[in-house]
Amino acid sequence: PLFFCFNLSYFTNMNNSDLTIKEIEIKLQYYCSYQDRCHKEVHEKLRTFNIINAEANQIISNLISENFLNETRFSKSYVRGKFNIKHWGKIRIVNELKKRNISAFNIMQGLKEIDELEYQNKFEEIFNKKLSSLVGLSLIIKKRKILSYLLYRGWESSLIYQKIYEI
Repeated sequence: PLFFCFNLSYFTNMNNSDLTIKEIEIKLQYYCSYQDRCHKEVHEKLRTFNIINAEANQIISNLISENFLNETRFSKSYVRGKFNIKHWGKIRIVNELKKRNISAFNIMQGLKEIDELEYQNKFEEIFNKKLSSLVGLSLIIKKRKILSYLLYRGWESSLIYQKIYEI
């Protein structure tokens, strides 16, 4: 396996126009290795280097072939992170992945990372936490605030309304 041993300060002190194609590729390998990236993010990063499309496409092709860039892996880690850390629902996650031009296949692969029972439990937890934070408000205002909070976070309206009718 290849092992890169280089001084990052060498690359950070250089002007982007002074870099060779190989140096740009090494920078992008590092960029993709410390966090999973989608193709759109890498394209945006490549634009900062002012290189022609043919060279950019070659770099992206190399990143894919060397497994630095993998959209299935990206979508799976993105779904896990947004669900477990930000507590987003499936609707918001799907919309954010679509903004990043992730294919429907990779979105479905990513959503498989969410266990349905865990999804229901997380919804209950978030709902109850929000409800308990709304002390001293009328029931109608509580329901409205819970609804807007959970819709913004991407939870399904059917789940929300079903739970709101219970209170």
